[in-house]
Amino acid sequence: MAQIIWTEPALTDLDTIAEYIALDKPAAARKLVKSVFKRVGLLEEAPNSGRMPPELTNSRYREVIVGPCRVFYRYTDNTLFLLHVMRSERELRLYVLNEREAENS
Repeated sequence: MAQIIWTEPALTDLDTIAEYIALDKPAAARKLVKSVFKRVGLLEEAPNSGRMPPELTNSRYREVIVGPCRVFYRYTDNTLFLLHVMRSERELRLYVLNEREAENS
């Protein structure tokens, strides 16, 4: 069983996305946050079940999709670090993942 650690920046990412959605649809924002936490919770039992991000071949990062979000994480030594949450229509910037991993190493 993997230990799941949400980094502060990843929580802030999710909060920012939810706040934006809540401007028009508060119920949809709450549902999104619940869905993300539920999907991430499944990683506790199957930490390698996320896919390799298509932009990052042979990467140490993995992701799960919880529409409209992509949730990026790294799994090592029985610990899963959630590093970044972004809207799926945005372009992934690798430096964001690298910076956040460096902060949590």
